Amino acid sequence: MARVPAAVGTLRHRIRRVPRALTRRHRSRRPTAPAAAVTTTLAARPAHPYKRVVGLLAVVLLGAWLGLLIVGNVRVPVGPMDTTMTLRPSLTGGTKINVSPLGALELDSHHAPVRLDVNVDQLDPARSQALVDHPERLSGLQDEVTQDIARGTADLAVRSVVAVVTGATALGLAVYRRPRRALAAGGLALTLLAASGGTAYTSWNPDSVLEPRFSGLLSSAPSLVGNARSIVTEFDVYQKELARLVTNVTKLYDATSTLPAYQSDPTTLRVLHVSDIHLNPASWAIIASLVEQYRVNVIVDSGDTMDHGTAAENGFLDPVENLGAPYVWVRGNHDSALTQRYLEGLDNVHVLDDGRARTVAGLRFAGIGDPQFTPDRSRKPGAEQSQELAGARLASALRDQRAAGTPVDVAVAHEPSAAREVDGTVPLVLAGHIHRQETEVMKYGTRLRVEGSTGGGGLRAVEGKHPDPIEASILYFDRDTRRLQAWDAIRLGGLGLTTAEVSRHLPEENQPGASPSGSPSPPPTRLPSPTSSAPTP
Repeated sequence: MARVPAAVGTLRHRIRRVPRALTRRHRSRRPTAPAAAVTTTLAARPAHPYKRVVGLLAVVLLGAWLGLLIVGNVRVPVGPMDTTMTLRPSLTGGTKINVSPLGALELDSHHAPVRLDVNVDQLDPARSQALVDHPERLSGLQDEVTQDIARGTADLAVRSVVAVVTGATALGLAVYRRPRRALAAGGLALTLLAASGGTAYTSWNPDSVLEPRFSGLLSSAPSLVGNARSIVTEFDVYQKELARLVTNVTKLYDATSTLPAYQSDPTTLRVLHVSDIHLNPASWAIIASLVEQYRVNVIVDSGDTMDHGTAAENGFLDPVENLGAPYVWVRGNHDSALTQRYLEGLDNVHVLDDGRARTVAGLRFAGIGDPQFTPDRSRKPGAEQSQELAGARLASALRDQRAAGTPVDVAVAHEPSAAREVDGTVPLVLAGHIHRQETEVMKYGTRLRVEGSTGGGGLRAVEGKHPDPIEASILYFDRDTRRLQAWDAIRLGGLGLTTAEVSRHLPEENQPGASPSGSPSPPPTRLPSPTSSAPTP
């Protein structure tokens, strides 16, 4: 009986060994090497070979574009200017020269799937000063510019090759994870770039500079650029004009540095009055310098900050946010409603219009925008009547503020003809427009202070032989009474000079021996004339 369990156990062990033997026999039946190779080849063969070609081409183009976008640009000094050159994919080719904030010039320089972008970044003060200190270098300016462009183009070509090949190879390696495919992508990218370069070389058209296409502000003001054909055929004349432009702008920065330092008085509020900048970018450096030197509490701009009021000019206004003091602004006849809306969206800017009052830095301001928009310097019929009507609306708002117990300290309008209508309703009114400084106490006691051009007449000023002076004022107010105590008239003697003049002025009531005056006396009620009863269209 004891042998029965032993026999059962032996039988069970043999049964367990059968599946193992079958498994070992099955594993030993492997296909031969040729059959395995055929199976692998069939599995790896794509159903549609053209898809692989299209995919490789897409990887090459995307990788090349990313490479150019990241590292495919060079900074090149061209004469006294700093520029950035870049190659960009394009269907039409050509060259685009960006001149901020004026706009751009486009040239049909070549036909290839790449475009050359040239950004004019800034004027280098050191190289500009070298031209001023050594006028003899101006005679070789043309050759220097030509050499700079040739050197920059060669550097751009080398960098573009590296960027295109590296970008396509890196993306190919990331997509395919095979070195051979990645190298194939890099080689194809180099081949395409070489073909594009050859196409651009064979289709190069040096005469394209004679027929540029303007965009942005340049399209509405091509006179700032001049006739392209005359620049090419009479380069010696253009060279002298360019040299004078560089000299004037450089000396302007020198003049700014000669302004005297000011010791701030804690009992006063300091207001910087500027006007008629007319798109001169050098004005921002001057304003920032004055804000810092005079510890300015608030800046008041009485209009004509722009020249044509186009959307292309809006970027010019961006430095307003970083001038170091709040910026109070009214619209001039060169500023559009588009300009006003853009400024309303900037930080640190307070736009005055329709007589609405704002308290800024302890002073209460109210103003009205210019009813005229004449960027072409035209004179519309009924302009004077519309200015008087705008001034009357501002005066009515000032009287309402006084009746409500919140009197306005300073009124602002662009044209003096509108500002004169508020006589007797406010102690001080600020204006601009006429590009020269004037001050008068009007019949009913309101002081009118007209500012000159803080932009020296604008960009056109650097074109003339004797440009307009740069003018601004620092107004000092008593913190308690909020009345004008004195003002400094600042004058930079033209863009081509290095003189800076600051003159101190005192109101008559603050001069030694004078008795303080009271508030302005209100004018008698005046009925509007029939010609000014409605705004002129």
